[in-house]
Formats: sequence, C-alpha cells, structure tokens
Amino acid sequence: MHRRVFVAGLMIASAMRPTGAQQPAKTKRIALVAPVTKVGEMTEKNQNYRFFFEELNRLGFIEGQNLVVQRYSAEGRRERYAELAREVVNTHPDLIVAFSGVLSLALKAATKEIPIVASTADPVAQGLVSSLAHHGENITGVSSDAGLQLYEKWVELLKELVPNLSSIFYLGSQSYWESTSFSVSVQTGAKRAGTSLIPILLGPTFNEAAYESAFKSMDQDRADALLVSNEAEHFAYRAALVRLIAERRLPAMYPYRAFVESGGLMTYGSDLVDLFRGLAVTTADILKGKRPQDIPISQPTKFELVINLKAAKSQGIDVPHTVLARGDEIIE
Repeated sequence: MHRRVFVAGLMIASAMRPTGAQQPAKTKRIALVAPVTKVGEMTEKNQNYRFFFEELNRLGFIEGQNLVVQRYSAEGRRERYAELAREVVNTHPDLIVAFSGVLSLALKAATKEIPIVASTADPVAQGLVSSLAHHGENITGVSSDAGLQLYEKWVELLKELVPNLSSIFYLGSQSYWESTSFSVSVQTGAKRAGTSLIPILLGPTFNEAAYESAFKSMDQDRADALLVSNEAEHFAYRAALVRLIAERRLPAMYPYRAFVESGGLMTYGSDLVDLFRGLAVTTADILKGKRPQDIPISQPTKFELVINLKAAKSQGIDVPHTVLARGDEIIE
C-alpha cells in the first residue's frame, strides 16, 4: 500500500509540475571572438567580460548549464582575421559575439546565416550595415561611437589642455585609417579646431614591438598632443601604450576609461560597462528567438570625461580648472 501511495504521489507531482520543467532547456552554443585578448582571459575574471557574463546569467543563460562558450583570439594579428572567421563559422555555433568592428567584417564575409553580435565603432562607416535601425543583415550589436561630434569633442578638450595646440599625433592602424570614415571625421574635427593631424600608423599586427616602432617614427616629428584611435585592438596593450606616451610627456586623449585607470591622462567616451551589458542583452534576445535583422544596433547614451591628475603631475601637465570642472571623475 505504501508503494501505491508513493507512485500516486509521483504521478500527482508530475501532473502539477510545469510542462517546461519536464524537459531541460536546449543548450545553446556561442562563440566569443576577440582581436587581441587571450582565450584564457575571456572569462568573468576579466574586468569587462565579467559584465557580459553577469548580464547573460541574469537573463537566464549560464555557462556550464544551458550555455556552451567557445573562445577564439586573433592574438593581435589582423592578417589572421579572415582565416579565424572561417574557422569559427565552420564550427556552426548558434551565435557569434565579436569584440571588434574589423573582425566583425571578416565574420560577416564568412557567413550570411549565423547571427553575429558585434561591438564596434561606427558600423555604417565600417561597412557592416547600411543603417543602424533597418539593416536587414545577420549582424547587429552595440556601437561605442557617436560620430563626428565625439571626435570634435576630443580635439576641443585637448585644445583646452594645451592652449597653443597646433598639431596632434593620431595613433591607429593603417587599415583603419584608410578603410573607414573615422580618419575623415577626426581630420574634420581637427580642422574645425584650427589644428593639423599627423597620422602615426601601425601595421597589421598589434603587439608591443609594433608600438615601439610607431613611437620611434613619432620621435622624428613634433606635435603638441596625441589622440589614440578607438580600435578595440589597443585595449590589450593599454599598459604599454600609456607608458610610451608618458615617456614622451605628451598630453593624450584615450578612447576608454580603462586607459586612464591604467595611468593614462584623459578620456572622453562611452561607458564600456553599458557596452558589454548591451552585448549580453542582444545575445540573449537572439538566443531566445529574435532575428538579428529585427534588432537595431544600439548607440551609447552616456559619455564620461575622466581625468587622471596623478598622470598629469608625473608628466608635468597642468590641467586647467575649466577642464577639471567638466570632469565626471577625477583620479587623484
């Protein structure tokens, strides 16, 4: 009799249990593809990836439970992007997350079917999509860019910092300078501010040796300040970049606050926490069934001016009160 009661209890419990709980949710498989960051560092222990995974977890996707994450890195070699993109696509993941606009272009060329969630500067200017809202592509994501106004703001702040500013070094890759409208926008911003721009261009590989070589060529010219391009590839080498700039005592504008937290002087840009959380939201939406072509590419709504006074003092730079007063955060 006890056995019958036990079986009946199981039957009642099964009948009362929600249908969705009877079968585990299908495991999803995503590929994370980074331009420089090492595979072993693309985890919750990483400063920015942590926000991505925290948001994914909050939205119901947990690695090791209902989510498999494959990780890939180009290790700073842009010449490998096309090969790496084909390698990733051939594993047929449910979705690809790319942490670079140029890398996203290579992935887009490799597949028209697998959804791609991209972190990028200006996706229209880079040729990723035709428009932010109605792009009709298998690619969507989050842009860190606000266009010409942002670049003009960079030059404007540098000019406040260096009142007699007449020329600015621009540090970025040659392919980015030549293949996007970013260079035109930056030059336009510099021209409106009455300054000239001297491009210092990196080759296809991002590493410390490439930066050392670029800065040696920079030493042959003279400029009053420096502007670092907003390419994702710089991020992994921010410590070396900050050191090389500080050695030359150049007032510099960086694209993201992480450079300032690493000892750089100043940044005005979007919040990377919002960007990585936004990538996770879009990723979750697609894993739940939304089509990427139905999800507009989002743009940042919050920008912050962060100034490192310790860096300014070590470089002998006197930050004007007008600039300090506008700072959202002052690192002392």
